[in-house]
Amino acid sequence: MITTDRTEFRAVLPTGGRLIGLDVGTKTIGTALCDAGWSFASPALLIRRTKFQKDKLALAEMIAAQQVKGIVIGLPLNLNDGSESPRSQSSRAFARNMADLGLPIFLQDERWSTVAVTRTLIEQDASRAKRAELVDKMAAAYILQGAIDALVAI
Repeated sequence: MITTDRTEFRAVLPTGGRLIGLDVGTKTIGTALCDAGWSFASPALLIRRTKFQKDKLALAEMIAAQQVKGIVIGLPLNLNDGSESPRSQSSRAFARNMADLGLPIFLQDERWSTVAVTRTLIEQDASRAKRAELVDKMAAAYILQGAIDALVAI
């Protein structure tokens, strides 16, 4: 199941469970994990993209090792009107290709994730190199935290 409806996603996970958040870029995939009770999301690994099957295998191994019950993928909508963008279609295609892992997938609006994380890192005086290393996995945590906050509110 792939959905943008948080109520539908919540319904297939009635007892919660660990979730993985993904910020899918063209060069990297930022990952984050949350606890089974959906309290907090934390940045995890940064996966450098290669071929899709290798990327998927790395994610599948992480999912199995962490006993993940669902996947949250950032959906990059247009900032001004929330409409779909070419990057949105790319994220949807990524989700379709991950569907055979058998986990429910929630597409979470990620319009402000990278901007918010970058601002935070600049405020913390992180160097440009440090920001480049952290921004995608921190964005994944931001996306995942937004999703779990919304899911808990249901």
